[in-house]
Amino acid sequence: MWEKWFRIYLKKAIINGKLSVDFPSGENFVVGEDDAEPIKLKITNEKALKSLCLNPSLALGETYMDEGLTIEGDDLKGLGELVFTNIANLEHAPIPRFINFFMKCIRKIMQFNNQIRARKNIQHHYDLTDELYVLFLDKDRQYSCAYFTSPENSLEQAQIDKKDHIAKKLLIEPGMDILDIGSGWGGLGLTLAKDFGARVKGVTLSTEQHKISNRRAREEGLADRVDFSLMDYRAVKDKFDRIVSVGMFEHVGVPHYREYFRSIRNLLKEDGVALLHTIGRSNPPAGTNAWLAKYIFPGGYVPALSETMQAIEKEGLMVNDIEFLRLHYAETLAHWYTRFMSNIDRIRDIYDERFCRMWRYYLVMCEMSFRYGGLAVFQIQLSHKNDIVPITRDYLYK
Repeated sequence: MWEKWFRIYLKKAIINGKLSVDFPSGENFVVGEDDAEPIKLKITNEKALKSLCLNPSLALGETYMDEGLTIEGDDLKGLGELVFTNIANLEHAPIPRFINFFMKCIRKIMQFNNQIRARKNIQHHYDLTDELYVLFLDKDRQYSCAYFTSPENSLEQAQIDKKDHIAKKLLIEPGMDILDIGSGWGGLGLTLAKDFGARVKGVTLSTEQHKISNRRAREEGLADRVDFSLMDYRAVKDKFDRIVSVGMFEHVGVPHYREYFRSIRNLLKEDGVALLHTIGRSNPPAGTNAWLAKYIFPGGYVPALSETMQAIEKEGLMVNDIEFLRLHYAETLAHWYTRFMSNIDRIRDIYDERFCRMWRYYLVMCEMSFRYGGLAVFQIQLSHKNDIVPITRDYLYK
């Protein structure tokens, strides 16, 4: 029964490219464009086949992790491209459509990230062993979209350019007080203090990031100008000239959007500037992918611009500028994947083979979702007044 259903599903879903599937029964099924080179899958057991039929968005990653599904040549990027160039068809079938609808319906429950749950969710991902992130990030440990002014640039240069692009949008002057919401390993805050003369308060919910960022501040002689605190942004009470938040809004959750922008409104001085840098979707609001929510980012959600703007408008903030960085994150993830694979033996020693397969799937599928699936990065510049920021973007490119 499951094999028959899966054949019907694939026949309707795979329009672009070509797929070859070996079933547990020994039967082979080929679907797609006749002249394309097929991606060859093998489903090794009936349990994997059943789960792929019942919940493909969750099971594709799980069966790959558990080797219930294998790919010839381990061509995960080829599979990812096939999936995301056919994603509309794959999600249109009755069961995936129902699951997506269900995930959208329960997203307010899944994303109810009060201060206790928010900390738990962040620690699930960011408090993994520090060595893991050293092995695939750039030297500054920027775990967010880089900015490629040239496709030939290294990851290090693209992350430097990202920080510079953000700093220009913040219009920083020496001595300004800056709040960094979701300060990570401290790279951005340290740069704003060292290169722009700012005083920075960073907040994070990750104990590992908190420890490392403060150690870096001491080592770079910036402890008197940079303070990283292990605290929720909702607990901050001071006023700031500038507020920046990079790669953190994805963890806020839809029920807390107004609370988030209300905090920015209350913490930002009257003539201040804030910048939000977040992954976003070009499509309408939806639910979080079930596999990603379970294994990588519990409580996470990629916002649509429409629901983000609605919260901003209701909290009375002025939008000065919105920029879409489209393929920059795809290039960033490609660099991370290359570095991850070059160090996979060491990562396997730290964790195990299943962890490596999980993270390979995570990095590849995220890259393909930016290349083909409608994801981008939004940079939204905010203030209380409409005359704080220059009226053209010329100041960014001098």
